[in-house]
Amino acid sequence: MVQAKNSLSSIERKRLLLAARKAMKHAYAPYSHFRVGAALLTAKGRIFSGCNVENSSYGLTNCAERTAIFAAVADSGPGLTIRAVAVVNDLGVPCSPCGACRQVIYEFGAEAAIIFQSAAGWRVSPIAELLPEGFRLK
Repeated sequence: MVQAKNSLSSIERKRLLLAARKAMKHAYAPYSHFRVGAALLTAKGRIFSGCNVENSSYGLTNCAERTAIFAAVADSGPGLTIRAVAVVNDLGVPCSPCGACRQVIYEFGAEAAIIFQSAAGWRVSPIAELLPEGFRLK
């Protein structure tokens, strides 16, 4: 596993991946049949999870990563700081966060570590590597 600067303990990685897998089981994906789960670790040590939720109007679909982030903000408020995000899928194929999710992750965690399956296996990358020109307006 390639490591990001914002290193996580093996226990933290395992907890995040377990929470993401659990959330994935709740995905609503009747159109793509591609179930995704995500879990995030906050700077305060809390874990929030989410799954993808599709819609007949496909543009209204929400990714697992943003579902987890929005749940964390709804619970903890706008001062959320993300340390790490884990992403899993039910097909075991490479699956990093999409561009929209990368920008939302960056908004709440410019130094967050992202755990995902790449073509070369499991990887941990800093969000700034996945979104090199990310920005925040604050």
